[in-house]
Amino acid sequence: MNDPGLDGPISDDAKDVENQKGDRKDDKKEDEQEFLAPSRWWLASTAFPLIAGTFGPMASAFSICALVVPWRQEIPPGKTEAEGVKLQDPKWLIGINAAQLVIALISNLSLLLNMARRVRFSIAQPVTIIGWYISSFALIGLCACVSGPLVIHPQSSHAFSQAFYYAIFSAGLYFLVASLMLITVWGASKGHYDKEFQLTMSQRTLMLQTISFLVYLLCGATVFSHVEGWNFLDAVYWADFTLLTVGIGDFSPSTHTGRGLLFPFAIGGIIILGLVIGSIRSLVLERGKVKMGARMVEKERRRLIAKLEKKDKAAVLKPISSDQTNQNNNTNTNGNSTSNPPPLSRASTKTLTSKPNFQTERQRREREFTLMRRIQERAHTRRLWTSLTISATVWLALWFAGAAIFHASESHPQSWTYFASLYFSYTSLLTIGYGDIYPVSNAGKAFFVFWSLLAVPSLTILISNMGDTIVKGIRDLTLWVGDFTVLPGEKGVLATVKEGVGKVTGGRLGGALKEVEEEEEEMPPGLLGESERRDGGASVETGSVKSTNHDPESTKPRPRTARMAGGEKTNSLPEDRKEYHVVLVQEMGKVMAHLNSSPPKQYSFEEWAWYLKLVGEDESSEETHRRPLRRPEADSECLGVVGEGEETERLEWSWMGNRSPLMGGKGEAEWVLERLMRRLETELEELRREEAGERGEKGREMPGEGSARRSDKVAVKDSSDSSS
Repeated sequence: MNDPGLDGPISDDAKDVENQKGDRKDDKKEDEQEFLAPSRWWLASTAFPLIAGTFGPMASAFSICALVVPWRQEIPPGKTEAEGVKLQDPKWLIGINAAQLVIALISNLSLLLNMARRVRFSIAQPVTIIGWYISSFALIGLCACVSGPLVIHPQSSHAFSQAFYYAIFSAGLYFLVASLMLITVWGASKGHYDKEFQLTMSQRTLMLQTISFLVYLLCGATVFSHVEGWNFLDAVYWADFTLLTVGIGDFSPSTHTGRGLLFPFAIGGIIILGLVIGSIRSLVLERGKVKMGARMVEKERRRLIAKLEKKDKAAVLKPISSDQTNQNNNTNTNGNSTSNPPPLSRASTKTLTSKPNFQTERQRREREFTLMRRIQERAHTRRLWTSLTISATVWLALWFAGAAIFHASESHPQSWTYFASLYFSYTSLLTIGYGDIYPVSNAGKAFFVFWSLLAVPSLTILISNMGDTIVKGIRDLTLWVGDFTVLPGEKGVLATVKEGVGKVTGGRLGGALKEVEEEEEEMPPGLLGESERRDGGASVETGSVKSTNHDPESTKPRPRTARMAGGEKTNSLPEDRKEYHVVLVQEMGKVMAHLNSSPPKQYSFEEWAWYLKLVGEDESSEETHRRPLRRPEADSECLGVVGEGEETERLEWSWMGNRSPLMGGKGEAEWVLERLMRRLETELEELRREEAGERGEKGREMPGEGSARRSDKVAVKDSSDSSS
């Protein structure tokens, strides 16, 4: 038999259980530390390697463009740069250029192998950083030796080709990514994060998709330059604005072969580009949104705690002592019963910090929970507008700075004004591509390829951020106007106008509507409120006025009157252990339906109190409650040890502390489901140990009992022999 306690000592099984508990404790600590990690270290540990893995291959692609074409050309009299004659580069320039390209490719490969955990961090990172710096300095030196003055005078009969400008872009990118990786290595050496990259599958996919797109672009340019007889770098320029769907129109296939190859080339490139933009959007908007949101929640939390402490109104943050709780539960200042605290309306949330008079610990925790919800709401609004501001600033910078460079490169050959450059940049950013004006200089064409690869994805991010703020506001405004004009709503014109005024003014105006909202807010949401409305305010079992309070000293909670998340009309847990397990399974099934809710599911305080009670926490008892501190490092050092029969580590926490379920990086439904599963696992493990112990006790023989049984067997055998 393989049951623990029968073929081995029960102590071994107990050790396994303790090891599992230790693993869970380590997982909790890792989740907490990951969330508490400042955003700046997330940039160094994750964002910088991701940028390096994306722009490193782009720099190598530009290095290839700088190698295959000579850097200088001679312009015949009366001709333009597009009709210039190539001048052969010296052999030493070609040799050094080829050597730096090989070194750069080795650096890119080293970084990718390190991210795939094929090469150790201590080996891969020095190779990557030193190699990129060597390539950058080599290209800078070559440009300085060959170029002479960077500004070409009109009287000169020589000009730089597009390859020269690609070399400049490549050198700048190599220096940038090497510097970013140097910061990453420095942070890892200081112990701010692990040396091993913790990149997700989407992050690795983005790097592979970027490499695939660049390879696809260069291979397509090679084929079309041969089919159409174009210069290779002109073909790169054409392939770029074709795959980005800009469609400038100065280059277009003219042969039947070229037009036939355009069908698969364009659709394949657009698909790859769509995958790249989708990955960028998911990473920047989803992963960056989580980190930025967590950072803003933490800052708002510290700011509010500091404000409460400064104004000496921090009573909402301090747990109520047991004596005070019992006293408040028995009598109030007038000697009347106060078992039913006043309901928490929306208006009262604005005055939570003014002369708090909490009668029970549960009431204090509910108001603390409401404060935390306000912190989340403010941080969410601030994050949305901060993301929009950053993306809009980047897009505007690319627009105006790009227009300035196009103006400088095209002012001599085409006499572009700055307004014309703005016009061209704008139509290119929006992928309109009229084709009425376009760059003809070598500098303008090379810069367009580099600029468009940055500008078009930035526009996608900007549009996504606008969808959460400006577009949503316009949509809400349209619906609001329609409610009292074309499509009247159920609330009526007056109520609709007051609701809109209340939203715009933050609730300071629209008093009549606010009173209605406050009255509705007194009812618990969802099934809780429906149950109370059906019950008519009377208790099902006692017929008394509803109460959601608990006596922290009582081992058996009072029956509740509202229907909890599990559908029961009782606040107490089942006394039978198996029924308790059934309730856990039922609640897990209900929470699983909330995992993919959009927007993410947010539980009310009543629901949280029920789920916490299921996992062993009581909101009415201050046993594991504490005052939140401003600094998470200090707050995470306090541990409480409480147990029945054996010591089990229990953490003291606050709704506004760093241990709050609302502060984690996980969704509320995911957090609840994980704790319910852990609770059920612990319960079943303890039940298995108890049953194993009982079987072990039955298997043990009492002293003298075994010899008596053996003598009985011998007697039976002798009697059977004699009878035979």
